[in-house]
Amino acid sequence: MVMAISIDLRGRVALITGGTRGIGLGITRAFLDAGAAVVTCSRSDVEPVAGTTHHVCDVRDPEAVAALVEAVRDTHGRLDVLVNNAGGAPYAPAADASPRFHDRVVALNLLAPLALAQAANRVMQAQETGGVIVNISSVSALRPSPGTAAYGAAKAGLDSLTRSLAIEWAPKVRMNAIDVGLCRTGDTEDHYGRDAEVAAIERTIPLGRMADPAEIGNVAVFLASDLASYVSGARLECHGGGEPPAFRSALTQEQQ
Repeated sequence: MVMAISIDLRGRVALITGGTRGIGLGITRAFLDAGAAVVTCSRSDVEPVAGTTHHVCDVRDPEAVAALVEAVRDTHGRLDVLVNNAGGAPYAPAADASPRFHDRVVALNLLAPLALAQAANRVMQAQETGGVIVNISSVSALRPSPGTAAYGAAKAGLDSLTRSLAIEWAPKVRMNAIDVGLCRTGDTEDHYGRDAEVAAIERTIPLGRMADPAEIGNVAVFLASDLASYVSGARLECHGGGEPPAFRSALTQEQQ
């Protein structure tokens, strides 16, 4: 297990969407290790991560999002950090995907983070100390994303949104994005295959392995901390040195 870096976020309140599983769980644990009060949310009523408060919220619903942020402020008196982690990349060839499918992908990966950021910004602008927003984006924003074209386009939009809002909401609010590459989670086998297939994919990554969710958490904690006090409007690529766009092709060739 990769340990969280030693940063002190005691006294700060962080809201992490999708913070109970996968990359979100790694981010939640990193913020807990740094001493933050952590609030998570998901669409379903799940067992809260120990030490956190959990809310059920469909982040695609702007009214539910506004109520969630108000609840955090009312309970804790403040909101210092928002991590827009909730998202998803369902596979569908663009030629066959329906307009409804594309609408749902964009709603989850671009419009939901915008609604959450707007709600958080209203709270943060009213605080003397302001706040920080971290958007969890993807390397799919940086390179062709066949099979998940709408997802890649939405994440590219999220990166652009990050840069724009960092200017609009400065100096009270800092906003940055993390473009995440391949990461080992509980869904790794479903997405990439079994051990031999995953190992072949990992050999295409310069650092030789997928990320651990805790490593993404460490980057998010850094961006939320005072160590990154002059970092805003940035896109931090966290992909182990660069993920080749055709890793599936590389896997196929290696198996021949």
